[in-house]
Amino acid sequence: MSQTTIHKSVRCTGIGLHSGKQVELVLRPAAEDTGILFSLRNGTGSIFMTPAPSLVVATSLATVLGDGHEAVATVEHLLAAVSGMGIDNIHIEVSGRELPIMDGSAASFVYLLKQAGVRKLNKARKVIAIKKVVEFEKDGKYIKAKPFDGLCIDYTIDFAHPLIGRQQMTLEVTPETFARDIAKARTFGFLKEVDYLHANGLALGGSLDNAVVLDEYGVLNAEGLRFKDEFVRHKLLDFVGDMAILGSPLHGHFEVFASGHALNNEFLRHLDENREMYLEEKTLPQPVVGEEVFGSEGEQPVTAVA
Repeated sequence: MSQTTIHKSVRCTGIGLHSGKQVELVLRPAAEDTGILFSLRNGTGSIFMTPAPSLVVATSLATVLGDGHEAVATVEHLLAAVSGMGIDNIHIEVSGRELPIMDGSAASFVYLLKQAGVRKLNKARKVIAIKKVVEFEKDGKYIKAKPFDGLCIDYTIDFAHPLIGRQQMTLEVTPETFARDIAKARTFGFLKEVDYLHANGLALGGSLDNAVVLDEYGVLNAEGLRFKDEFVRHKLLDFVGDMAILGSPLHGHFEVFASGHALNNEFLRHLDENREMYLEEKTLPQPVVGEEVFGSEGEQPVTAVA
């Protein structure tokens, strides 16, 4: 299997969930073995950053990457889309300290990637594979992993809310299943938490347009849910994005219970720090060289405000 990148550059604008400020995002093609590369534009230039478990500096409500000089927040939905759609190499330019929240899901990012097109490159894809069973548990929450040829996730959540309760979903992640089954699932939160978040300078850009909001009994969004089990679907989406921070496509079967960004990162750091024990690098068989999947030359501007 060949490495991939996008065929052309695409851009969008949107609102940052926590800052409430306008953010511009540009996705550009990248060469073989680049991986995922962030370019954070500030007043004096750009800071480049490649995701790694050790660069996650905050996990409260979102995953934040930082290198001690600059940081970028709410990266998980875009990283989920990049990973879920099978993109190995991409350059992500950000003007602002967080990615746009769009509608609270990964659907807008999937749309952008489809607009960009996917192009196969002249080098074989390398993946990081789970090679032996690993179990990681904390406070009754856990992530268990075992070898699997691909990425399969069995996710369970359990919330003390009448509309959520216990939900479970198993998905083998491919570009088709990602786009169809989880990309549209939105982030969610509870009305009782809004005042606290605002008082602490968080979720200033949050609204019913970019999150599912619940009171004590049900959903406040007029349109309701996109899926009956949208909550577990979104948690699965977050997990895909958080695992993409390892830096290479991750293969394995993952059983997850009640995890979130913090535990996801702790688990990923455990894998990264014990690579020789749990992980192995594999090079996948490479088919036809240089084949373009879809897309055309030129930059495609796409403007959306969420």
